[in-house]
Amino acid sequence: MNDVEVEVLAEPEFADPVLIEGLPGVGHVGTLVAEHLIEEGDGELVRRIHSEHLPPQVTVSDSGLAELVSIECHHVALGDRDALVVTGDQQAGSGVGHYRIAEAVLDVATDLEVEQVLALGGVPTGELVEEHAVLGAASSETLIETLESSGVEFRENEPEGGIVGISGLLVGLGGRRDLDAACLMGETSGYLVDPKSAQALLGVLQELLEFEIDLSDLEERADEMEDVVDRMQEIENQNVPTDDDLRYIG
Repeated sequence: MNDVEVEVLAEPEFADPVLIEGLPGVGHVGTLVAEHLIEEGDGELVRRIHSEHLPPQVTVSDSGLAELVSIECHHVALGDRDALVVTGDQQAGSGVGHYRIAEAVLDVATDLEVEQVLALGGVPTGELVEEHAVLGAASSETLIETLESSGVEFRENEPEGGIVGISGLLVGLGGRRDLDAACLMGETSGYLVDPKSAQALLGVLQELLEFEIDLSDLEERADEMEDVVDRMQEIENQNVPTDDDLRYIG
């Protein structure tokens, strides 16, 4: 296998396309959004990216079918605009790999005449979140103003330490290609898969790109996860020692 290989699977017509990336990351926030867009928007697989920089692994379906881990690019219609939705099983395993795959994704976007890039992810808070804000970073001041009008927050020195992985590189490398590029990050504890954060992120995308999509499936997953969190908190509270438990007996 070559360093990176792009497999062409379909050549649909794109109208004013935007690239939306949601690879696995903190809270799987970006992945949940990308998968929801693909499922609800009847996404069509148009490109598959294979690379030796991805983990040496195959996925196995329920029927036993094995396929190499890959990055997938889907065509999804979002109202009056089309999206190139990028998701996959894994991210790259090295710094060089992140650069190679990010460049490959941007090459695909350029070939399809994409001019706007939105990378999605989660920003960890270290604690459970009730109200999920969406934080942003962008390649231009003009784009920052546009995103702020759609509810994205820009906070000084957040996320602390910057944005690691393909989401950060799509903004940095995309900006160098004169693309309007931004990373949108839903606040999440960082401990669990977070459908509620994905809901908040999808709400911002709907406002920004002016489309509507059924959120019932994501809402159901969010309710299920909230039940899990409630049970975890109950167990934790039951295990908190009382004053009697702490009394020394000798």
